Amino acid sequence: MPAWQWVLVGLGLTLVLYALFIGVLLAAGRRTDARALATFIPDCLILFRGLVRDPRVPTSRKLLLVALIAYLAMPFDLVPDFIPVAGQLDDAIFVVLVLRALVRSGGPELIREHWRGPQRSLDVILRLAWGRSAPNP
Repeated sequence: MPAWQWVLVGLGLTLVLYALFIGVLLAAGRRTDARALATFIPDCLILFRGLVRDPRVPTSRKLLLVALIAYLAMPFDLVPDFIPVAGQLDDAIFVVLVLRALVRSGGPELIREHWRGPQRSLDVILRLAWGRSAPNP
């Protein structure tokens, strides 16, 4: 099977698991949590788009994001994707590190300015970027 088909299968499985988890939250009566989870990825994309367009974010951090996208698009990796778990783990680690650098470069006030989602989701973003010592407004 070509690599692009594996990518599509992986994306499909991820979406199915994501939808299943949201469904479990709805069935458990946690409607607010289900809505926050369902909109978390779109909210993050809006946040990153806002940060990339904001002149207060250093160009070097924006270039890191471009480099990440180029790395993910390349057909070869540091650890080949056909190696179970480790092949995908290196990609995930790079994504987390670059996005954390992008979020941290703007500062918590800038993150709050660009965030469109619920407060609990923003708290998760800030905790992931700064740890337990996330700056408060």
